[in-house]
Amino acid sequence: MGRWRLVWKAWGCKRPPIWTVSVLHRRSASTFPLPRQPLPSLAETMARYLRSLEPLVSPEELEQTQQLVKEFEEPGGEGERLQARLQCRAARMENWISDWWVQSAYLESRLPLAVHSSPAVVLPKQDFNDWKGQLRFAAKLIAGVLDFKAKIDYQTLLVEYSRGYPLCMDQYSRLFASCRLPGPNHDSVLLPPPGRRPPTYITVVRNFQFFQLEVYNSDGTPLTVDQLHCQLQRIRSQSWKTDKEPLGVLTSDHRHTWGQAYTTLMRDKLNRESARAIQRSLFTVCLDAPVLKVSDTRVASRLAAQMLHGGGSFSNSGNRWFDKTLQFIVGEDGSCGVLYEQAVAEGPPIATIIDHVLDYCKDPDPVRAPLIPLQLPKKLYFCFTPEIQRDIKHAKQNLDILITDLDISCFTYRRFGKEFLKRSGQSPDSVLQVALQLAYYRAHGELCPTTESASLRRFHRGRTETIRSATSAVLAFVQSMADDNCQAPERLSLLKQAVEVHSTLTEQALNGQGIDRHLLGLKLEAIADGFRVPELFMDTSYAVASYWKLSTGQVAARTDCVMCYGPLVPNGYAVCYNPLPNHINFAITAFNCCEETNAEHLAGSLQGALDDVGALLGNYRDEGPHSGNGSSGRQP
Repeated sequence: MGRWRLVWKAWGCKRPPIWTVSVLHRRSASTFPLPRQPLPSLAETMARYLRSLEPLVSPEELEQTQQLVKEFEEPGGEGERLQARLQCRAARMENWISDWWVQSAYLESRLPLAVHSSPAVVLPKQDFNDWKGQLRFAAKLIAGVLDFKAKIDYQTLLVEYSRGYPLCMDQYSRLFASCRLPGPNHDSVLLPPPGRRPPTYITVVRNFQFFQLEVYNSDGTPLTVDQLHCQLQRIRSQSWKTDKEPLGVLTSDHRHTWGQAYTTLMRDKLNRESARAIQRSLFTVCLDAPVLKVSDTRVASRLAAQMLHGGGSFSNSGNRWFDKTLQFIVGEDGSCGVLYEQAVAEGPPIATIIDHVLDYCKDPDPVRAPLIPLQLPKKLYFCFTPEIQRDIKHAKQNLDILITDLDISCFTYRRFGKEFLKRSGQSPDSVLQVALQLAYYRAHGELCPTTESASLRRFHRGRTETIRSATSAVLAFVQSMADDNCQAPERLSLLKQAVEVHSTLTEQALNGQGIDRHLLGLKLEAIADGFRVPELFMDTSYAVASYWKLSTGQVAARTDCVMCYGPLVPNGYAVCYNPLPNHINFAITAFNCCEETNAEHLAGSLQGALDDVGALLGNYRDEGPHSGNGSSGRQP
């Protein structure tokens, strides 16, 4: 390695050239040994499954399901046979469920990626309000992302830990130069071929026009911030016209529709070359035009909408390629965020990149641009046939309908954060999940099937497991909060029991002992081998308890940001939160087409629930207890 460093220094390189990555991998790569994801026992999964149904189905439905479970578990029966086949699969594969999960949850889904699938992260509004500030910040952001990528390439990225366990870092190697590809029946993922020279460019899109921007010098070193800024200015000068067709909206359409349009688009050689350039680029940077200002109370929600879908076909939605794994969005008005595609990665690695990039952007950049002429960024042209223009027109209509239907409410709860919850001796995430159940119960008079995503990265190639947050212990607590005869000490005891049960479920999920991936594996094993789908999976209780009216997730980042995404079902909600030391950021979405749901109403109910839970745990920042009417701590 010493000889190589002398060569790099002779070239004046701070880092080894990008084309030496393969050499470095051979010389210094070391895989951190991680255990394989375990396969839970059939008996434990069935027992936990029945317990999860108790607060959600009627006694008659539960009794029927208990009988089906008993038949499924009989010696020599369906369950035993499918479990044995899963054990064989687990013995021969790196991870027995991850590929099936990605295929069934993402690649086989035909819903649009916009709103329905791809999450967005809303970053703090930056201190600029014109295109000059936009380009300066975008240049620094690109440099920060390339700096993080260098840590992956040269294996200096430290292994992450959670609760004392090392985490699988496999997702990081797939984030760059990857893209989802539409297909007629299911999608696929384009990954950079191993062993080949990695791409050296990104794509930048402005005014619906795409550009290929080389981000490395000829010696393999990344462009400086000054060089990137210069190149972005050149892109701006080439993208003045705004009468271009918003080709990017095609990628927002229903996957079957986009798949058909994609086939049409790729018949033309020019289109094929341009589309492949976007797909194979390291990542995409979206330079958004300013949007109409809204009232202060709606700023956070408007920013979330801008990051999630671009605001509509006549706003910035054409400035997206929704299939791209990583898209960094920078608006002229100081708005910024990240939109990512989930087939490749989950939220925690994205949060790590965001923390690194924003830290990088805060530091002054001492490196000045060398006097090296740079090639002009390459504009990517497309041939718009009448058929493609028709497809774009339909995609614009469909996207605008979807955007109009989406209800978003973002707020910051400021009466306490995770530090207070830790001091109270409770798991912050479990407390927030119980508070969310209380909010839903008050808004709708019942509990509902709730999914919370838990990371399985402590296992090799692990993805996620479901935590079913609606439990019998939670039901007892929320009912006590509605009982005027129930006193605070009893309510506090029931709250702690509900939190403890959720914490236990969380630990089970993190240890690979959750039930939902196991149930999915049993079902898919039956389908894969041509068996009849067991009646257990045709049962009413199975359908009811997996109809996720509440889709929730904690994406903890050091940055004062929040993630948002659309509900999983038409009459449901999606709730994402980022618990920071002294406050908590929330984003809630629902669909306007459903009269039962209202994002702002649930937000108010949640703030009241947090007030009451905080009061029970001894949080009295203001004088006296709070009524829970949602008026406290809200900063939209």
